This record gives sequence, C-alpha cells and structure tokens, in this order.
Amino acid sequence: MIGSWTPGLAALALVIAAVPAQAQQFKPTRTIEFVVHGGPGSGNDVFARQLSTIIDQEKLSPVRVQVVNKPGGGSTSASNYMASKKNDPHVIACFTNIWLIDPLVQQAAVNRLQDMSPIARLVVEPALVVVLADSPYKTLGQFIDAAKASPGKLRWSGGSIMSRENTVRQLLMQKTGARWQFISFPSGGERLAALLGGHVEMMIVDPSEAGEQIRAGKFRAIAQVSARRLPGFPDIPTIQEAGFDIPDVPQMRGVVGAAGMSDATVAFYEDMFLKASQTPLWKKFVEESQLDGEFVRAKDLKPFLNSFEATLRDILKDAGVKVVR
Repeated sequence: MIGSWTPGLAALALVIAAVPAQAQQFKPTRTIEFVVHGGPGSGNDVFARQLSTIIDQEKLSPVRVQVVNKPGGGSTSASNYMASKKNDPHVIACFTNIWLIDPLVQQAAVNRLQDMSPIARLVVEPALVVVLADSPYKTLGQFIDAAKASPGKLRWSGGSIMSRENTVRQLLMQKTGARWQFISFPSGGERLAALLGGHVEMMIVDPSEAGEQIRAGKFRAIAQVSARRLPGFPDIPTIQEAGFDIPDVPQMRGVVGAAGMSDATVAFYEDMFLKASQTPLWKKFVEESQLDGEFVRAKDLKPFLNSFEATLRDILKDAGVKVVR
C-alpha cells in the first residue's frame, strides 16, 4: 500500500543511511579559489596557473579555477587566509616546503599544513647551482675554497631566509667551515638579474630557467640539488657527488584544501588533479621543467607530510636554524 511503512522500506532506509559520505558526490557550484603564497610570476604562481589552464582546457571542473595571490610572511599570509576559510569546499592552496618550515621556525605561524585537508602532491623539484659562464669557479669545491680564503666576501642570491637556497647554504657552511653572504630577493627575476649583473657570484635556480640561461651562454651549472643527476644535465654532479655530504633538500609542490573539507570534496579535487597530471600538456611541462612528477594521493599525503616535517626539522637544526616547534 502506497505510503505505508513496511519492514522492507525500513531496511532500505537503513542501507541508504549507511552509505558513507565519500560515496556522495561533490561538485563545486562557484569559482574555486586556488591560493598561492607568492606574487605573480613566482614559482608557485606559475605552477598553479599552469594547472588552472589545463583544468580549464580539459574541462575537468564545472566551474572556473582562479589563482589568488596571498604573499607575505613566507607562507603565513596564505595559511592564515586558508584558516579563515575552514569548511569552505571552494578554497584550495598550492603548498611548498615553506608551508611546513614556517611553523617550525616562526612562533606566530600557527596554521600547520597537516591541519588543512591534504589533496595531492604533484611534483618534487630539483635545482641547479649556477655561476656566470665566465666565472673562475668551475666546481662547487672551488667556490667553497674561495669562500674559505675570503670569509664573507662572496655572495649567493636566493629567496627568503627559510628558502631551500639558504638552507643548502647553511648546511654547506656548517659542513665546510666556509662563510659567504646570502642576499635575499623577493622574486626569481631579481635573483637572476643579480647574478647576470655580477652583484652575486652564485645562485640556486630551477632547471628550466637554468637551461635557458646555459643555452644562451650566460650561466654554467656546477652542481645539482637533487638525489640523482637530471637527464638534461648528465655531466653535472650532485652536491653529494661533488664531495659534500649534506642532506638532500627536496622542494615539493602539491595541493591542500581548507580544514574541514569532506571526504567527498577531497575525492573530487584529487580526481581533478590526477586527471590534470595525466594530460599531454602537463607531461610536457614536467619533462621540460625536469621535475619528478610522482603523484601522491590524499590518503598517503598526510603521513608523508608528517614524516617530511620531521626531516625538515632535522635539516634546519643541522643548518643551525632555531626551531620553535
């Protein structure tokens, strides 16, 4: 009889109620904010815009993905903004190492990456140590020897003091006893200009930018910041192969959502970025940039972040950096 409550209907209702939340599909209904902690043209800005372009071209999202720049305080302006968007399913962020490092070294940086909603890690970025093509330093060892002979005279350009560039510098100085200056610039273009203009003697740069300058005859690569040699630079030794036994400092990039994101929402974004990572345009970007494009899913990302945070804490301590957490 229509409208009667039978045992069969009751059982069906129980089954429906028992369907897990992650099985209930999510689709965004308004523009997705893709937060980055750097300004326009920064590494993570370029990275996020490349992804948003692919998502748009491949129609992987029913709504637009808009990159939102929140520079300032390393990652703290961006992470504070993410904290203010708790439970918002339309806000995601591009993270790098600095999102883990800032809470380790800044008492005021209270918004930890692990407290957000992990979605995916997309790449690990190697880097090259470069000098001008006419530099007298043909190896990293020669630069170190010169720095020992003239403490504090030589200069190395980079980003913030918590950047991979300065962490590598601190580790090398601690290992060798050499001393040289770190000159911080807010943008990659300024760092490149400082080396090209002879205002610094060395810098760490990503392979795509370095390759362009090397082909133009302006830069010479003398070492690689990588666990293994890159295919595009098979004759350039890693820092460890050059004779300096310091920990590798990998630079990763990935995506997290605001805290409180449901399993269904995380699943939507994970699937969207997985599909983006399988497109020919993304594969071309990864190959040309000489990135490690191993995709780490949401379920594996949080334990990875916890483990990597512990590794970074040890590296920072080894580099002589004060750790507050």
